[in-house]
Amino acid sequence: MMKPKKYDWKDSNVALFGSDTDREVKKKSAETEPAWQKAAACTEPHLFIWRIEKFKVVEWPKEMYGKFYSGDSYIVLNIYKEDDSPELLYDIHFWIGKHSTQDEYGTAAYKTVELDTLMDDKPIQHREVEGHESDLFKSYFQSITYMKGGCPTGFRHVETKETTLLKLFHFSGDKRNVVIKEVKPSKNCLDSGDVFILDLGSLIYQWNGSDSNKDEKFKAAQHTRQLVNDRFGKAKIEVLDESDASQGHEFFKALNDEPAKKSFKSKEESSKHDCTLLKLSDESGNLNFEEISKGDVSRDQITEEDVFIIDNGETLFVYVGEGASQAERMNALLYAEQYLKQTSYPFIPVTAVNKNMKGKNLQQFEKALKA
Repeated sequence: MMKPKKYDWKDSNVALFGSDTDREVKKKSAETEPAWQKAAACTEPHLFIWRIEKFKVVEWPKEMYGKFYSGDSYIVLNIYKEDDSPELLYDIHFWIGKHSTQDEYGTAAYKTVELDTLMDDKPIQHREVEGHESDLFKSYFQSITYMKGGCPTGFRHVETKETTLLKLFHFSGDKRNVVIKEVKPSKNCLDSGDVFILDLGSLIYQWNGSDSNKDEKFKAAQHTRQLVNDRFGKAKIEVLDESDASQGHEFFKALNDEPAKKSFKSKEESSKHDCTLLKLSDESGNLNFEEISKGDVSRDQITEEDVFIIDNGETLFVYVGEGASQAERMNALLYAEQYLKQTSYPFIPVTAVNKNMKGKNLQQFEKALKA
């Protein structure tokens, strides 16, 4: 069986904005989509998550919130209020696992637009990629767990690894959010700054790196206790501190020597550059995409006649002007994706915004202009 190409979704042409006719068709379709019924009827703050399964939108179990398979794509809708305002605000995220297939992330992107259309374009749309999620997305969960495997797709079956007896989990973060990721069971994946759990089935090791923090240790301890509970108490836990565990310990004997995977630049590294403003316009009769300014980007440089892309290295904002043409709207995200592919940080969050945005998204947008 051929393994799915990692992050192959970034080569696709995904456009989130269509014509009025396209929107009308999407709304009619959305009204008959069973998955959206609860969300459409919701009148109070609520978090909804759906997974894409064979081109269908399937509700994700509450007990699995914050847990995502790397081979899948998901849609997350957060409905909230701010301060004492009775108005409901919406954020829609489509989350792409790093081994998600083209049919899955394509369906997630399309269905995200469909849900947005059903709600009369009130939600703010976001693209999230495994390991590069926005702070807003992370804020929905106490921790995020990445699991290997995924749902069988519409085109081919992706084997899950839920029955594998030997698993190594990496815990990294702080009190705001600890990310839990399944990694290769290799000695080379260990990092003194974090905590790791080695799950051998009947024996579970918690390895605390010498520079790991209390939040990582606490979350790892919670995770080990849950594993024991899931096995009806038939598992033993052993906690190891890096300084006390010799290389001859059974913990290390269970791990292999495979090299650790290289990762893309961190958010801190990618943000070390000037904010860039680009414009997508067909005023000349053809679509032109050009850089407007770099370094000092101000709000008055952004008009309602075109589409603008604001890149501050942490989040890419796609600003769709109220008077933007159909061609500009339809190609906005496509040009944003193509632009990101040329950078060293192609997987940062993408947020589609407009002049009617409110709350947290407005604050983030204004912060980007000041970056």
